Amino acid sequence: MAAAAQQVNGILDIISEESFDKLKGIMYMKEIEKGSYLFWEGEQADKLYFIMNGQVRTTKTTDSGKSLTMYLHLSGDLIGQMDPFKDSVHTFSAEAMKDSKVGVIQRKDLEILLWQHGDLAVEFMKWMGLMHRQTQTKFRDLMMFGKTGALCSLLIRLTNSYGVHRKNEIFIDLKINNTEMADMIGVTRESVNRMLSDLKKDDIIGYEDGHVVGHYLVK
Repeated sequence: MAAAAQQVNGILDIISEESFDKLKGIMYMKEIEKGSYLFWEGEQADKLYFIMNGQVRTTKTTDSGKSLTMYLHLSGDLIGQMDPFKDSVHTFSAEAMKDSKVGVIQRKDLEILLWQHGDLAVEFMKWMGLMHRQTQTKFRDLMMFGKTGALCSLLIRLTNSYGVHRKNEIFIDLKINNTEMADMIGVTRESVNRMLSDLKKDDIIGYEDGHVVGHYLVK
């Protein structure tokens, strides 16, 4: 597996420490139990959620009723939707995969903060643009590259986000099972089982204590 360029993970890689302190000043903390939802697809999008600790997945329901996992979010991620339309709704749902703690940001409070601090507003726009591009990339992978291409793109994104570089390999420091991978690329678990088996036979990936390890050559 080729090593790709390191991608930005979470809003903390984009905004300054000073700007984040401003955001923390308007957050209130909320505990979320495993299996509970922060919000549902179709609900009013009037809040953002900063994950202090835990794990949250965002899902999209297809026309056929199938649930497609968009992203797995960890500590340091900011999730939710923010656009210029007051009556906007969430286009995906967010479920806690573990007991989690989040900082909740009210839209009205954020708008005042962005109006008061132009530097934060610019940084926040960069974050919004990045989230939009990542979503476009995911749908591109699903639509254009087929099952194997979509799986390889997912593995590359996981190595970029959670990869620990070691000699001639990248250890993905996130346990993700085949069912979760299948949900993230819109295929069956059996298809993922078969594709991962083929990748392992070709020595493109390996496994270590339930983690995927990507192999690559270093010149």
